[in-house]
Amino acid sequence: QVQLVESGGGLVQAGETLRLSCAASGRTFSNYAMGWFRQAPGKEREFVAAITWSGGSKIYADSVKGRFTISRDNAESTVSLQMISLEPEDTAVYYCAAMKAPYIFPSGETSGYAYWGQGTQVTVSS
Repeated sequence: QVQLVESGGGLVQAGETLRLSCAASGRTFSNYAMGWFRQAPGKEREFVAAITWSGGSKIYADSVKGRFTISRDNAESTVSLQMISLEPEDTAVYYCAAMKAPYIFPSGETSGYAYWGQGTQVTVSS
């Protein structure tokens, strides 16, 4: 129903900026809350940020609050994650995800999301 493709990952130095993008193929993209998750080697997937269908509300993990900004462009069917002041601890594969049903308020629980992208690697060196 929903197909997601992430892009924008890469290798950066600590303190630098990176912007991730996620393109959705579904015509009803604007009906779904979206989230970003990340998974580092040897660790479980963790919540990063989420945004409601209209972009009116956003939530962030404490670890990225103040540094990362999630946004969406429903006309282009994309959701983005602007990451500033990157730290080595931010190194992970980043995934975008859509909630399991339309018009559901997002949370930080992976179980709330049914559609996932393939992931994009972010590596932060010092």
